[in-house]
Amino acid sequence: MAVRQPRYTKEEASRRGDELYDGGIRALVEPQHMGEIIAIDLDSGTWEVDPDEDVAANRLEARVPEAEILVLRVGQRYVRRFGSGRSV
Repeated sequence: MAVRQPRYTKEEASRRGDELYDGGIRALVEPQHMGEIIAIDLDSGTWEVDPDEDVAANRLEARVPEAEILVLRVGQRYVRRFGSGRSV
């Protein structure tokens, strides 16, 4: 199986994902799916939402086999946090 190469740079993917999310997807998923994972195809704007990242991405890929997927957390900018976390 050949490994697919990304069609977008990280910056382009982020910009395109933000445009799609803010341009219409947000109104469809917030607030009922807050904190869940959304997988968005950067080419078609097709998306899937699920609490599990793999489930959302796999469902999207089943619908759009050549999907260029960006994964976000509904209501937040990032899926994961790096660093020491919150100060107490």
